[in-house]
Amino acid sequence: MQSSMSEEGIPKPARVLDVGTMSYAVAWDLQKQLLLQRQNDEIEDTLVLVEHPEVVTLGRGTHAENVLAIEGIEVFEVERGGDVTYHGLGQLVGYPIFKLREDERDLHRFLRNMEDSLIYAAAQVGLATGRNPGWTGVWTEREPRRKLVSMGVACRRWVTFHGFALNVCTDLSRFAVINPCGLEAQIMGSISSELGRHVAIKQLKRHVVAGVAHAFSRFFTEN
Repeated sequence: MQSSMSEEGIPKPARVLDVGTMSYAVAWDLQKQLLLQRQNDEIEDTLVLVEHPEVVTLGRGTHAENVLAIEGIEVFEVERGGDVTYHGLGQLVGYPIFKLREDERDLHRFLRNMEDSLIYAAAQVGLATGRNPGWTGVWTEREPRRKLVSMGVACRRWVTFHGFALNVCTDLSRFAVINPCGLEAQIMGSISSELGRHVAIKQLKRHVVAGVAHAFSRFFTEN
């Protein structure tokens, strides 16, 4: 297929790959396959959307003291940046497999763009969110501020993988198995808990895709 590279400032074609619910191990293998394909320009930029059954992942910055009562839960040490993270059903996980143009090759900017994407998505269902200085992720604006999104990325040959986890209708009590990103579990929130009503992942997906499209200057098709 033709490369999806385009001139600076012009949106790049990309695709959404919604795989539904998938084990972390299978999704991790899928990311690595897509990473290699994207490095070789065999596919377009791809945003993978997935829910994972309960799992804990340890990023490159994990501190042992933040791993608490994880007995009986699958654990994976992975390439992404950041500390320990919990994934479970009710959490929308996104993996942008994006080949960065020269003007995009700043991973701090990449993280800020991901935050912008999810701030936008939350706003579409009526929840005001923003950044918390000194912390990566997305937080509620009202006090007490709750963390809704965890992030950690990796990059090889300027192709990104890993990404974000947005708590939509997650069982927040399960975060007690870790200190998420070095914080107390009680700091975690979800779209549903903050709005006081159930919000389904299906409602968030199109808003997340629209937010990513705008923040990263991509236009998406679905596969």
